[in-house]
Amino acid sequence: MSFKGKTVFITGASRGIGEAIALRLAKEGANIVVVAKSVAEDPRLGGTIYSVAQKVNDAGGKALAVQCDIRDEEQIIAAVQQAVTTFGGIDILVNNASAISLSGTEQTETKRFDLIHAINVRGTFLVTKHCVPFLKKSANAHILTLSPPIDMNPKWIAPTVAYTISKYNMSMMTLGWAQEFKGHGIAANSLWPVTTIATAAVKNILGGEMLISRSRKPEILADCAYYILQRPSKECTGNLFLDEDILKTEGITNLDAYAVTPGGPLQKDLYVS
Repeated sequence: MSFKGKTVFITGASRGIGEAIALRLAKEGANIVVVAKSVAEDPRLGGTIYSVAQKVNDAGGKALAVQCDIRDEEQIIAAVQQAVTTFGGIDILVNNASAISLSGTEQTETKRFDLIHAINVRGTFLVTKHCVPFLKKSANAHILTLSPPIDMNPKWIAPTVAYTISKYNMSMMTLGWAQEFKGHGIAANSLWPVTTIATAAVKNILGGEMLISRSRKPEILADCAYYILQRPSKECTGNLFLDEDILKTEGITNLDAYAVTPGGPLQKDLYVS
């Protein structure tokens, strides 16, 4: 499938993985709806909807920057309407926005639990709900959600119950949507990295520069998104993909170019054995 003229609605697109996917598809001539909260740059995080929109335009795509907190349904509805008014429809939804908190049950504050679930579960659900009427009109519609394979081994759940159940919920929604929207030709898949990814969250929350050095660049997920989203939506749906597996199916086995430290040790991500 050609992405030229296709409209891609990406949440959490002001930096990191969302930005990388936006720029990868922009190179193919896509219209990118850059959806995120950030309109003023935080030095610890970097990036705003406007800085990414400029990069999208420079890369050959057409950008629409939309400030939106996906915890607010009215903002979601307004963002979807802006996208449709500007570009005429929505062909692809990338559910990338997510909150992380790797804390045990006793250490997880109620407000943090509520934040994680408001963004990861409720927000992802509502964004998808309001995009679906327009995805139904697309010839090759895709929903791609950044969430992991579901492994019910307690070793993955016990250390971070609040966060893990939120991410597994995102994957369960993928499986449900694949079946629910199959008759409308809308694909629903999830994508997750085998290794940690060099993002602000990894640096600031998980492990600093040490973990960054053992990570891969966001571009690995951007390339995987490109390969998934160009597949026929009626044939490629209901999968919880790992990035390495996608690249293998495309004949790409040497992944050194994606490593922050080529040839160095890599840190496995959560939920990957």
